[in-house]
Amino acid sequence: QVQLVESGGGLVQAGGSLRLSCAASGYTFSTYAMGWFRQAPGKEREFVAAISRSGGSTYYADSVKGRFTISRDGAKNTVYLQINSLKPEDTAVYYCAADADAGPVRVVLRFAEYDYWGQGTQVTVSS
Repeated sequence: QVQLVESGGGLVQAGGSLRLSCAASGYTFSTYAMGWFRQAPGKEREFVAAISRSGGSTYYADSVKGRFTISRDGAKNTVYLQINSLKPEDTAVYYCAADADAGPVRVVLRFAEYDYWGQGTQVTVSS
């Protein structure tokens, strides 16, 4: 019923930018806190960024602070991840996730707390 579909990944040179999108369907988008995770080859999935239901609160992993920006557009049922100043270590499959239980201003960081996941989009950074 609930579906999340990521897009916008690709091959980019170091220092470049990408904008990832996660389109949601099958539920009331505005009632879900949203997040982005990533998984590099041979590594565990790690938290990247999160945004509250209201869109007024955000949180970022230390490794991406100052370079990544998470946002949401309720009219389009879409959450975005703007990625600037890409580094080779950003190479990974990026996943979006939705949590139905968080309050309106809470950001969700725990993997296990998210209820729905997309299939991921590949980001590859070269130099």
